[in-house]
Amino acid sequence: MTAQILLTGGTGTLGGHVLPLLRDAGRDVRVLSRRPHASTAGVEYVTGDLLKDEGVEAAVDGVGTVLHLAGGAKGDDEATRNLVRAAARAGVRHFVLISVIGADRVPIGYLRTQLRAEEALTGSGVPWTILRAAQFHDLVFTMARKMAKLPVVPKPGGLRFQPVDSREVAARLVELALGDPAGRVPDLAGPKVYRIDELVRGYLDAAGKRRPMLPVRVPGKAGRAYRDAANLSLDNADKGALTWEDFLAAHVG
Repeated sequence: MTAQILLTGGTGTLGGHVLPLLRDAGRDVRVLSRRPHASTAGVEYVTGDLLKDEGVEAAVDGVGTVLHLAGGAKGDDEATRNLVRAAARAGVRHFVLISVIGADRVPIGYLRTQLRAEEALTGSGVPWTILRAAQFHDLVFTMARKMAKLPVVPKPGGLRFQPVDSREVAARLVELALGDPAGRVPDLAGPKVYRIDELVRGYLDAAGKRRPMLPVRVPGKAGRAYRDAANLSLDNADKGALTWEDFLAAHVG
């Protein structure tokens, strides 16, 4: 009998793509969520809180693989530590973690928590796979839509993104989860690099809106890291196929 897979973040954007792919592959899935959900055929929902370390031991009991997608604005490192400790005690044979390109190169708080989450896993003794991905189209879309509501849109100089489609990231994660532990695998980024003003302008054009833009400079070490492309993976990344323009065509209109 094939061991169950534990999926965290299964009710989020990425998890919502991953879960049906795991089921299509014939795998039974246990989903850890902070809120109760009704279980269905092949999908068992359990309640727990990774940050508070509640319900985690029960969630990992009997699973062979953990696919950790849950994340938030803060505390991802501590939540991952709690899950990794429980996975080690339970004898989990494969722990797959999603992370972010530039986690070790861009000195901002969120990316530092992603790096600490990676370190919690790599030092745990649990066999592991880590995939770093670029920002999802969904996140960039939310950012562009909010910026477009401003009377004047800021245009940070040197700030570029390489957005990737969350469905392509989901497919890669499922492939990794169904395979053997592989360590750090190649990053996954989108097929094109865009300046932030190009992303916002693309949204404005698709939505039939106009806004003036004001150049601004991102200060400090973070600004320098972004200008040096530390958040991009230009040479050694796997590339998705879907562009920002493809995403806009499907979501705006």
